[in-house]
Amino acid sequence: MPQSPRPQKGRSRRQDERPQWSMRLFTTISVLVLCAGGIGHAVVSGMETGIERVDPFKDMKNRPAPGHGTNILLVGTDGRERITAEEKRKYRLGGEPCHCTDTIMVVHLSADKKRASVVSLPRDSYAEVPAHTDQSTGKHHNAHPAKINAAYAEGGPGLTVRTVEHMTKVKIDHYLEVDFTSFMRTVDVIGGVEVCTVRPLKDHYTGLDLPVGTHRLNGGQALQYVRSRHIDGAADFGRMQRQQRFLAAFVAKAGTAGVLLNPVKFRQVTTTLLGSVRADKGFGTREMLDLGRAMRGFKPASSEFTSVPVSGVDQSVAGIGSTVKWDEAKAKRLFQHLRDDKPLAPLRPRAKAAVVDVAPQQIDVQVYNGTLTRGLGKRVDDALRSTGFRTTRSPEDADRHDVKRTLVTYDPRWDRSAKSLQAALPGCELRAVDGQGGLLKVMAGTDFKGVRAVRADEPHRGEFGTVTGDQVVCR
Repeated sequence: MPQSPRPQKGRSRRQDERPQWSMRLFTTISVLVLCAGGIGHAVVSGMETGIERVDPFKDMKNRPAPGHGTNILLVGTDGRERITAEEKRKYRLGGEPCHCTDTIMVVHLSADKKRASVVSLPRDSYAEVPAHTDQSTGKHHNAHPAKINAAYAEGGPGLTVRTVEHMTKVKIDHYLEVDFTSFMRTVDVIGGVEVCTVRPLKDHYTGLDLPVGTHRLNGGQALQYVRSRHIDGAADFGRMQRQQRFLAAFVAKAGTAGVLLNPVKFRQVTTTLLGSVRADKGFGTREMLDLGRAMRGFKPASSEFTSVPVSGVDQSVAGIGSTVKWDEAKAKRLFQHLRDDKPLAPLRPRAKAAVVDVAPQQIDVQVYNGTLTRGLGKRVDDALRSTGFRTTRSPEDADRHDVKRTLVTYDPRWDRSAKSLQAALPGCELRAVDGQGGLLKVMAGTDFKGVRAVRADEPHRGEFGTVTGDQVVCR
């Protein structure tokens, strides 16, 4: 039997370049600033000596104008030198690292330090690399087209920053680079991270094998969880969802007093992270302390995640290969939001939402007033729209005005959508009507008391495909 349309899940890897790095990188900055807010200056100063310093802003000219808030460029490489042979075998982490840029992200911390917006830039993004001198050969290169990750290979952190600023028009305030290795150790140091699964997760390639339920993952298991993309047809899109869930859970765990206010635990976590971090010279003790103190109230809902909008994938360019083209108009609006210090995630009802099978944003609804109460149809229409349903905004009076119990009629082919609507209208009656089509009809009765907020297991993402951390944690 046909079902209501589902969100597209078959994105290619290049279209959704948010692999495990989107979680690992933000994990690093989260722990650094959160821990800095909970521990004194002396302890942080001692840990700072473990950071390798770089100067990516040297001799930079014609930079974008500063906006509001703080922008951190996070770059990830695939270093795994400190992972043991046994761990590589157990968690299927074999292969030689390429020591190249795996993912590039812009993290925007709002001026009031109450929100972090994480924007991933696909590593195969078509880019215009500025003129520069190759760091290894000393050869001068004119500006030229390339994939964005080529900037790191050609000119290191400095050229990477210049390329990102050129493409986004966002001024980068700090640079942070981490490798593959510290992730496992950090998860282990904080005592593991809890995730829940509503369906079995099994991936032959990574070795992930989790039954339905709640699980506390150690570092190696966490790597399997965030790397897996062969679980079902969702591929990278499903992997991205798992990464967001894990990150939200990690931030919640790392933000507990047991980590922040315990000097021994703090030292273990920070030492683990800083062993594989490179940062600009200006991102030091004072900056970490200031950010950490400001972000002590940081919660999963304070973070939002998205990728730069794209208009095409696997776009072949002569001399470059397959690239990802950005959607120029949408990308421009997204980065303008960052410059203006505006949130990227759509506004959502604050009420605790019930989980339904089909997202309300996919369901079309026509409302009728089946009572003599004037304006009831509009009240129901407005309430359903506020929780995400696509109402007509043109409620009508029904042929009858004696309806006591709110009635929802639906085509049997859209039964899953009908159940989602029923969850939003507690106590309503469902009635199948053959041939009604995809429009669900609500006849409001005198029993109407209000609409219950609902959400799908796959959260609504808004214009920029953004979700907040509280949408993806286990409930």
